[in-house]
Amino acid sequence: MKRRYCLTLDLKDDPELIAEYRRYHQEVWPEVIASLKSAGIEQAEIYLLGTRMCMILDVNDGFSWENKNAADRENPIVQRWENLMWRFQQPLPKAKPGDKWLLMERIFKLE
Repeated sequence: MKRRYCLTLDLKDDPELIAEYRRYHQEVWPEVIASLKSAGIEQAEIYLLGTRMCMILDVNDGFSWENKNAADRENPIVQRWENLMWRFQQPLPKAKPGDKWLLMERIFKLE
């Protein structure tokens, strides 16, 4: 059974930075894609409205946030990507220190 997660964060309110962020996501580094897939993420999408982003992840049964975060910490290329992306991003006001993305709560599903 697949699971879906929706996460959100904001980009900095700077049109040039947002345009650059979009360009990076047209060609995400292959090592970053590989790390997502090896963590059990089968599909990922990012949506943008102004500065607010929503990332949707469809994951398999082997996925866990703990394992993904641990693998990311040990992967220097993923760390380089995350540090680069942080130039464009900013946490939401409700984020705890150190949190980047916030997990959104599903309140409705049509079946």
